[in-house]
Amino acid sequence: MAAAAADELKRQGGGFTIVRYTVPGIKDLPAACKILFDEQTCDLVIALGMVGAQPVDKDCALVADYGLQIVQAQVGKHVLGVMVHEDEAKDEAELASLFDRRTREHAVNAYDLLFRPEALRKRAGTGQREGFADAGPIRVK
Repeated sequence: MAAAAADELKRQGGGFTIVRYTVPGIKDLPAACKILFDEQTCDLVIALGMVGAQPVDKDCALVADYGLQIVQAQVGKHVLGVMVHEDEAKDEAELASLFDRRTREHAVNAYDLLFRPEALRKRAGTGQREGFADAGPIRVK
């Protein structure tokens, strides 16, 4: 996931430095994000994580996500939580594809938050989904 994020960020353009910080599990992501903001003075963090298929794994993902939201509120900077759940795909090939696509789409969002906010405005309300097919805009009659 990290290699796909770095590759996609570089494809989008320059003007940034990638700082990589690896943790043992998804519940450690909030602390890592806070460290990256406080000690590495990062402007944005992409928090990548793999979630297992068991109920306890879903609970851990929820706890991690809450923690990421708290860090965002504390520091006033974006954390893009990119979690892929093992049971989102029917087989290993689809899971690998999902990892790559979701990570790259979030990397584009990260780049746009920092360097091209107008691109995000153009996509607002269009039902974009990271990983699988987009939902599309709501049609009002």
